Amino acid sequence: MSLYLNALGMVCPLGSAHDAIRTRLLAGVSGLRADARYLDAHGEPLALGAVPDDTRLPEDDHLPLRERSRNNRLALAALQRIRVQVDAAIARYGAERIGIVLGTSTSGIAEGEAAFAARAASGSFPPGYHYGQQELGSPATALQLTLGTTGPAYVQSSACASSGKAIASAARLLNMGLCDAVLCGGVDTLCQFTIAGFTALESVSAQRCNPLSLHRQGINIGEGAALFLLTREPAAVQLSGWGESSDAYHISAPDPEGRGAQLAIGQALRRAGLTASQIDYINLHGTATPQNDAMESKVVQALFGLEVPVSSTKPFTGHTLGAASAIEAGLCWLLMQDDNPDGLLPPHLWDGVADPALPALAPVQVGQRLGRPLRHVLSNSFAFGGSNVALVFSRGENA
Repeated sequence: MSLYLNALGMVCPLGSAHDAIRTRLLAGVSGLRADARYLDAHGEPLALGAVPDDTRLPEDDHLPLRERSRNNRLALAALQRIRVQVDAAIARYGAERIGIVLGTSTSGIAEGEAAFAARAASGSFPPGYHYGQQELGSPATALQLTLGTTGPAYVQSSACASSGKAIASAARLLNMGLCDAVLCGGVDTLCQFTIAGFTALESVSAQRCNPLSLHRQGINIGEGAALFLLTREPAAVQLSGWGESSDAYHISAPDPEGRGAQLAIGQALRRAGLTASQIDYINLHGTATPQNDAMESKVVQALFGLEVPVSSTKPFTGHTLGAASAIEAGLCWLLMQDDNPDGLLPPHLWDGVADPALPALAPVQVGQRLGRPLRHVLSNSFAFGGSNVALVFSRGENA
């Protein structure tokens, strides 16, 4: 059964309008900036991927207090951009036939941080706080209450693979006949918890991240939301394959041999009915941490060789954690539309100093193009605990 990504609503550090996001991406203009709200160990602002300051988030007064959070407002902002298409699907199929599957790792943790700080200062929680704001399932509940749907609604939370697994879960709901359309993707927002956690692991770079470089120092935390309307209705981009695996190698480090990553990619290719040689471009997980880049580059070399164009888009958006898979899928989706006939590719932003210990992959240069539309694209996400997901997108029947 063929499944299609019919519509995309996205809000990320590159913007919220499709044309603006794609223009900045292809021009090599990063959305990262020094953010004085979050400081490194030396008291200097960190480079982070915050959504632009002029981004207007919808109000959430229609939701119960427990579902009100900036994280959910960011999800509502992404929904707002495809609300017409989603409402049309509800009218066509019925509220009970619409599913919602999201990925997140933060949910409303930022509200909890602020509330506990207020309690420490005053002795009581502020009136606008409810512990349920931190519940991981809150984003799906918020969207379901907003839309009035009654189909399956839940959240996947498997760290940096969350929203990729949400998309795969949405595909299964359609293939099992439980839904006729699924709103799927992910949302995550900046908070002290994730920044402090990755800083404690010595995995955060104070400057823009530098994937595949000899000088890479770690990740930049980002935020954003990306929502797809996934249905059986033909569209320009098909979700042709997905694969999932679990290393169970280490709580935070990837298996150096990348066996789980290879398994997930192999599943995705087989499900899509493709060989490795048919992939036009690979969106790397590309975190710019020493171990991830070493593992992933080894896997790419083993499965695809050294000629396929690759890039990490995290220097544009930061690592948006639970939303990363969906946002990176969104960037691929934008470049697989009909208005990119020359197959312009997302550039790899780095200092150009390759790590000689890594396989010599083929990072995309600014302005690089295939000379034809992209036909098949692979996007990887590899999370803590060895939770891996690979997604394959193909030109759809309407392309």
